[in-house]
Amino acid sequence: MNDEIRLMKGNEAVAHAAIRYGCDGYFGYPITPQSEVLESLEALMPWETTGMVVLQAESEVAAINMVYGAAASGKAAMTSSSSPGISLKQEGISYMAGAELPALILNVMRGGPGLGTIQPSQADYFQATKGGGHGDYHLIVLAPASVQEMVDFVALGFDLSFKYLTPAMILADGIVGQMMEKVVLPPQRPRRTDDQIREQCPWATTGRKGLRKRNVITSLELESSKMEIINHRLQARYREIEKNEVRWEEINTDDADYLFVAFGSIARICTKAMELAREEGIKVGIVRPITLWPFPDKAIEKAAEGKKGILCVELNAGQMIEDVRLAVHDRIPVCHYGRLGGIIPSPAEIVEELKKMIND
Repeated sequence: MNDEIRLMKGNEAVAHAAIRYGCDGYFGYPITPQSEVLESLEALMPWETTGMVVLQAESEVAAINMVYGAAASGKAAMTSSSSPGISLKQEGISYMAGAELPALILNVMRGGPGLGTIQPSQADYFQATKGGGHGDYHLIVLAPASVQEMVDFVALGFDLSFKYLTPAMILADGIVGQMMEKVVLPPQRPRRTDDQIREQCPWATTGRKGLRKRNVITSLELESSKMEIINHRLQARYREIEKNEVRWEEINTDDADYLFVAFGSIARICTKAMELAREEGIKVGIVRPITLWPFPDKAIEKAAEGKKGILCVELNAGQMIEDVRLAVHDRIPVCHYGRLGGIIPSPAEIVEELKKMIND
């Protein structure tokens, strides 16, 4: 399959992108609003074309541990879920981070806390970026704002995950998962052979051949001094990711007096709000974090130079705003505007909040 233009939902696009990447296995469990990922994979039947395994597990806990097992053998494995389901996967995600295993996780966020609602939310920011499970670890977190980015971030997430041997997460809100847009699907990549996996992943449990030592995959180390060494190694790797993998987008920040900072679908709504505000003579620009971890703090600090204030717009009660305030060191006012329970703000509402911030 070569590049192909299609009209599809974000969730469907992820399924197509996973197959075309050469993903070895998907293990998941249905939950709204991401069930189309599993449904699309089952309909496409990639086991007949690429040999990709697609399995609906008996639970979210089972699914993440199947990903753990596949990743330990060097396979490109992934799972997807929505907020409550991702919460159930946290123990397994922490285990994989501790075992230094690559994997791709998709969270199509819905409103909470608890079972909440099936409507869109961005309230899993803390969980994704601050380490939702136990221990000192990070995930690489990518926040798509379009269906095309849902496609592109599958390959990017897998590549970064294998490069740094840590799980990567695509943190999408329910709007991006459910919206339909035109996308360009990449050409089909072949799945790696077992020999290629042995060559590219010498750490993997691929079966002992020759004279190499046994590979043992575990996150357990009972000797404190050795566990500290492992943690220092992980922290050094996270510093490397922070140095090399920060991604963001800026729109009209050079001449702006104010900034919107937003991620995912809300950044797109802020784009229209920016246009409306500029029509009224309010010069506002946008900074959109693409990697939520590592967070583009230096980019936001630079963009904020000479600005009068920042409005952080999120589909939650205020989570990313903490990182934005840290980025600018409280040198300028940083305010928050968000809707809860799955209600999506309009561009006009955001403009009115900007005016309130200006007038306060």
